[in-house]
Amino acid sequence: MIDLVRQAIDENGRLPAPACDIAADADLYELGLTSFAAVRIMLALEDAYGVQFPEHMLRRRNFASIAAIVSCLHALERKAA
Repeated sequence: MIDLVRQAIDENGRLPAPACDIAADADLYELGLTSFAAVRIMLALEDAYGVQFPEHMLRRRNFASIAAIVSCLHALERKAA
């Protein structure tokens, strides 16, 4: 799952460093992630996983790090099961 998140960041995040070089708990916004890029990442992950991020998950903190994004995806998987 983390690899798919990193791929979505590489393809949509427009960050100066490849996602494989970013620590899972690093603040993506401090590295240059914009709100628009976060939405693009979210949409890519929704397509890849066939899920929809509910409104209560659409918070900056939920997309602030790779670990936070993975945590949200795990929660969505548990809810779907």
